[in-house]
Amino acid sequence: MLGKCLENVRANGPLVHNITNYVTVNDVANVLLACGGSPIMSDEPEDVEDITAICGGLNINIGTLNKNSIEGMFKAGKKAIELGHIVLLDPVGAGASKLRTDTAVKLMDEIHFSCIRGNISEIKTLSLGSGTTKGVDADVADTVTEESLDTAIRFVKDFAKKTDAVVAVTGAIDLVSDGERCFVIRNGRPEMGKITGTGCQLSGLATAFLVANSDNRLEAVAAAVCTMGLAGEIGWSNMKNGDGNSTYRNRIIDAIYNMDGETLDKGAKYEIR
Repeated sequence: MLGKCLENVRANGPLVHNITNYVTVNDVANVLLACGGSPIMSDEPEDVEDITAICGGLNINIGTLNKNSIEGMFKAGKKAIELGHIVLLDPVGAGASKLRTDTAVKLMDEIHFSCIRGNISEIKTLSLGSGTTKGVDADVADTVTEESLDTAIRFVKDFAKKTDAVVAVTGAIDLVSDGERCFVIRNGRPEMGKITGTGCQLSGLATAFLVANSDNRLEAVAAAVCTMGLAGEIGWSNMKNGDGNSTYRNRIIDAIYNMDGETLDKGAKYEIR
């Protein structure tokens, strides 16, 4: 089922506009190319409306904010909604500073997002309108565990209903919900947390999957999350003595490049609740 979503991305080559952070912009572009999509990066306010108009999806990531990029996010987001395009929000570090939190909350108020993807602390911040995170990482108190899983599923479902968006909470256990159903996904490796930007890459990936599977949004996002997690597993299995996190990053991208629908269907680890 999820493998078909990946095959649709490769068949359709979705063009994705990314207003993303400069720490990971190159990796986001490469992951989009690896999955069969096509990336465009632009955050200049005078440029973003034209760029987003020619794309099928918009990925907004607040990881490195400045006044120009914030203006660009609102302009591009409103243009994308006007055109009926897919729009994803990655609220990186929401809760870590007033600027990040206020920007994310205002974006939520003014733009109807197709998907919201973040760690549990970031998503809780959006839900409450305030909060705290450990930098751009989830606060340990918020970590989704087997013991807290039922509560976390209820929270994600409720937030998805409230926002009318597919909500993806990623961590050791990933949760993806449209408000009715929730994919509980257990793909991935803990070592992925040692690479800057795997979450940013996933947001780009999810945007491409949504554009190519716009009539099947829950499964599209779940497929993107499983693809990233499975690539982490495959990439780690290919590590050699002396390899480190830089090599691991490249092996994850290579695993996505070489993945097909059958591999994804066989390797995806999930249940639906």
